[in-house]
Amino acid sequence: MVNDDASTALADFDPPAVLEQIDAATEHLLQTAARFTDADVRAPSLLPNWSRGHVLTHLARNADGGRRLLSWARTGVETAEYPSLAAREEEIESGAGRGAAALVADLRDSAARFAAEYRRMTSAAWSRTVRWTRGQERPAARAADSRLSEVLVHHADLDAGYTAAQWPAVFVHDMLGRVVTAFVVRDNAPAMRLHATDTDTWYGIGGAQPAPVIHGTESSLLSWLMGRSPGTDLTAQDRAALPEPPFLY
Repeated sequence: MVNDDASTALADFDPPAVLEQIDAATEHLLQTAARFTDADVRAPSLLPNWSRGHVLTHLARNADGGRRLLSWARTGVETAEYPSLAAREEEIESGAGRGAAALVADLRDSAARFAAEYRRMTSAAWSRTVRWTRGQERPAARAADSRLSEVLVHHADLDAGYTAAQWPAVFVHDMLGRVVTAFVVRDNAPAMRLHATDTDTWYGIGGAQPAPVIHGTESSLLSWLMGRSPGTDLTAQDRAALPEPPFLY
């Protein structure tokens, strides 16, 4: 989602292992969603102007979009992720006002359809290039990584007790590296050095010196860089104010 390098996307890609992670993340998400009442799904999410119903509908439609990309890679027949960005937004808006039971059923059924298509993929199909709605052309393996990220990140966006601190460590480490890489090539990203205190890993963004040094766990750094946290659990060298990362995802 934030790294367009094809070789990186395919390196060490293990389809069964990634599907196992997607299935586990989806089941946890469904457990959270199953507790919602109709009033709960109309409450605000952590995303501006989106209710929890918007988030759940987006996740269901994302599963359908990902399934279509996998089908394209497997069969060679072009099946667009979405007809257009406008159509995608219309689907989310039109589905967001449904009751909790309908939203959860849609989320469960769409996830099952995605998983079924995933299991039909051949080894060769994962490396075939497909085109996302925004025009990016990437190996189909990226649809697997993207789906895992969507489920985990938007689960936290529901603001229902699940937080970035609960993201799996492997996902956090991999995603943090991708997010840093995405910021490195952006002109509007402030210079900074990041120190992940739990893994003692260092990351650099931007070449300007002196760059502020920011310390925190990998999940705290990732959550902040992705705009899911104000960074109150991070510390900057000399107690300096944290820079403001541009919106990423």
